[in-house]
Amino acid sequence: MQKRNLGNSGLEVSAIGMGCMNLSFGTGKAVATSEGVQVIRSAYEKGITFFDTAEAYGPFTNEELVGESIRPFRQEVILATKFGMISESGGLNSRPEHIRKVVEASLKRLKTDYIDLLYQHRVDPNVPIEEVAGTVKDLIVEGKVKFFGLSEAGANTIRKAHAVHPVSAVQNQYSIWTREPEKEVLPLCEMLNIGFVPWGPLGTGFLAGNISTETKFDSATDLRAVFPRFTPQAIKANMPLVEMLKGIATRKGTSTVQIALSWLLCQKPFIVPIPGMDKLEYLDDNIRSVDVLLSADELAEIDQGLAKIDIQGARLNDDLLGLSEE
Repeated sequence: MQKRNLGNSGLEVSAIGMGCMNLSFGTGKAVATSEGVQVIRSAYEKGITFFDTAEAYGPFTNEELVGESIRPFRQEVILATKFGMISESGGLNSRPEHIRKVVEASLKRLKTDYIDLLYQHRVDPNVPIEEVAGTVKDLIVEGKVKFFGLSEAGANTIRKAHAVHPVSAVQNQYSIWTREPEKEVLPLCEMLNIGFVPWGPLGTGFLAGNISTETKFDSATDLRAVFPRFTPQAIKANMPLVEMLKGIATRKGTSTVQIALSWLLCQKPFIVPIPGMDKLEYLDDNIRSVDVLLSADELAEIDQGLAKIDIQGARLNDDLLGLSEE
């Protein structure tokens, strides 16, 4: 597996990371613990060294699963988790005392004494980002955290946080059909030498090419049941994007998954996608994207095709968006 650096922080990871959320929560029923452990350990054996979780996934159960899974090779991987999206009172909470409480609980669930990369999961409008950055800075000095990250943050928030303590990585949604970070966040990350970690790099599954207007999403277990882009009307309107990717994939003898991930890897050298991999059969398809090379002509073909497609539906519902600025 090729390696990439997340900015100039010294944080080196596999070029493709593993989003672990779907093993416990998000796009279907949670898998059995034994199956989840097998998937994560198989990913490591195949070269993935970057694993992403959060207290909110489950909630809590995904951290427990990831902690158990990586225990035999903890020192060999980069472990990322997040704080601030849930709290006892409900809603966002990034107050310093709460951050410390969450970190202590996460360390226990993850069966480790340090977190490699700690993200603020969503920007809390009630807590100045300078206070958040200062708290994480203290945790880094104490050795409980190594690197500081932000998730779903706008450019202004990133600047303010980075002025207090260097931000090593920003994790925002980014993919062929979700390109908002290109306006301000990606250029800022490049300027400040911050790594960028796209979540939802496969369009929450849409870009894999297996979703149709007939697909049903269980409202009890699948967040996409309330995502505006996953209504039958939006799926129908956005299907030309998948057809375009299928055409390129067929021509190159690969899959739409590999085309979508390769496209992201081609955008910037500091980008490390974290596709969700909740089944063993997904691993090889995702990992092989590192070896798929898209030519300048093929990248231009994708851009030209996108220019003719009006993507329908907001990327998330309001409850999960939580952006501070754009």
